[in-house]
Amino acid sequence: MHALVTGAAGFIGSHLTDSLLADGHRVTAIDSYTDYYDVGIKRRNADSFRDHPQCTMLEADLLEVDLGELLGPIDVVFHQAGQPGVRLSWGEGFSVYNDLNVLTTQRLLEASRTTGIDRFVYASSSSVYGNAARYPTTETDLPQPMSPYGVTKLAGEHLCVLYARQWGVPTVALRYFTVYGPRQRPDMAFNRLARAALTGEPFPLYGTGDQIRDFTYVDDIVEANKSAALVDLEPGTVMNIAGGGAARLGDLIELAGELAGQAVVLDRQPVAPGDVARTGGTIERAVDLLGWKPATDVTDGLRAEIDWMRVILG
Repeated sequence: MHALVTGAAGFIGSHLTDSLLADGHRVTAIDSYTDYYDVGIKRRNADSFRDHPQCTMLEADLLEVDLGELLGPIDVVFHQAGQPGVRLSWGEGFSVYNDLNVLTTQRLLEASRTTGIDRFVYASSSSVYGNAARYPTTETDLPQPMSPYGVTKLAGEHLCVLYARQWGVPTVALRYFTVYGPRQRPDMAFNRLARAALTGEPFPLYGTGDQIRDFTYVDDIVEANKSAALVDLEPGTVMNIAGGGAARLGDLIELAGELAGQAVVLDRQPVAPGDVARTGGTIERAVDLLGWKPATDVTDGLRAEIDWMRVILG
């Protein structure tokens, strides 16, 4: 397989690139190194594969690069790139989310239509559900995003389904549920929680801590992506990729303290606009179609992230 990984220097993209190379595949890795967070972190993420003999690392903007040329030799596209985060997607920030989450996806799909690929795997998000009518949420439940970010991820999904139906582009969209683990972005809750647990710095808790999330370890996300690239799927398939069980944020704060050996100090903040009270998804479709299920529970996963943070902190 010759894979294209977009957003390859990011949290999930870097893990996916490492895993594909370890499996013996050839990878073209592309990242524009946007400044949503410290670019130096992304460059360190790419250190493990930048000079790998089976990897071509490109620093380029998907809105500007010649996608026909880029996709010419590619068998599978893993589209991980995009502007993440709920809080900055409001107001003037929305134009960036539209460019990086919607227009970029459309350009890649259009190029895939004309160049021909075996599979287009799109990184979607549980944010498309918003405050769902029931839990666990199934793929047939009505998406009702609670943030502009969620709207852009849903738009990308709809584009994948549209290009599959109209042009036969072999797309599959994976709805990730709160991914965590080593290399997690510094703005994400578990990264900040691991740092706070080890340093004694206050952890910003938005709301009461009663939020419930379905947390999914990054290695499980990687395995779902690889399975989605290789198994026979109907073009336009959409499926949840979730941790298999939901947990209360307050309980996980206590767990982090136990794993780190000291209680976490809290900096209580109001609920952030666009944050939902609960996420949780059924994974029957992923089990049936991909033969996939999560292998890492939240205790082991959080321990791995705290261990990684210890190394980062020195």
